[in-house]
Amino acid sequence: MEKSILVLILLLFQMTSFCQDFPRINEVDRLSRLNPPTGKIRMVLDTDTYNEVDDQFALAYALLSPEKLKVEAVYAAPFHNSRSEGPADGMEKSYQEILRLLEFMNVPSEGFVYRGSTGYLQDIKQPIRSEAALDLVSKALASSPEEPLYVVTIGCITNIASAILIEPGIINNIVVVWLGGNGLDWPTQREFNLMQDVLAAQVVLNSGVPLVITPCRPVVSHFHTTLPELAHYLKGKNSLSNYLYEIVAGYNAQNLDAWSKEIWDVVAIAWLVNPAWVPTNLVHSPILTDQVTYSKDSARHFIRMATSLNRDAIFRDLFAKLTADK
Repeated sequence: MEKSILVLILLLFQMTSFCQDFPRINEVDRLSRLNPPTGKIRMVLDTDTYNEVDDQFALAYALLSPEKLKVEAVYAAPFHNSRSEGPADGMEKSYQEILRLLEFMNVPSEGFVYRGSTGYLQDIKQPIRSEAALDLVSKALASSPEEPLYVVTIGCITNIASAILIEPGIINNIVVVWLGGNGLDWPTQREFNLMQDVLAAQVVLNSGVPLVITPCRPVVSHFHTTLPELAHYLKGKNSLSNYLYEIVAGYNAQNLDAWSKEIWDVVAIAWLVNPAWVPTNLVHSPILTDQVTYSKDSARHFIRMATSLNRDAIFRDLFAKLTADK
């Protein structure tokens, strides 16, 4: 019993120590901004593009959906795994991969692509100032609660947390859409995007910013494709679609017949293109513990969290846009 009380006190202390630094959003206004968007929106995309193959699909999908999305900037996020020597190298490789994708799409990069953080947060009070974080602050301050800027982040959330720490008032003017972590009832939150920078995730979850999460398990993990499917719809259709096919094929080094690849990051964009394809529920923002687990508290502010997805509808729209005559 004493241990349970101590844990509760620590969680409450963690929650209040965050909340005191950020503006409070009226819950009516928060719920209004958490409604799925119905018209065209302005957005920025924060992406660890070189980390995997799904970021490339997500970036292309966003840019090829001008009927719903006006992409105003792309930010390179840090990452560290076998494809990088460290977070700074991961960010730089992601930056170069963004430029490569834009070249395929004949999209100018000047004043559009920004380098992000070269490391992860070391202190919940100390932001990392980067081109990306500062540009986000500028664009957010130029937005409004009535016409918020959607901040779509499909990597670790360092750049977004830093922008909020630099200028906490921006939470009034943005909606963050994050592909990160797992579902509320999943036993651990040790998912790549979240665990890269736990402190940044804690900042965002506790800041009160309007937040939509597409959790990896058990939702986004269902968004897979296969090489035969990609060969049928993408291979040889144009330089962009062929590049996307080839980078996925590169992951099947053993040439396995029964093999599929997750293209997870597309789901965050799909929620904006057609929210009906990614059903969501309102839930209370969880407390992210230092043990990288979620603790529930019904007194917390609301966020929106995806519960399922329409895999076929999303892929139909994605393939059609990737291969449409330009």
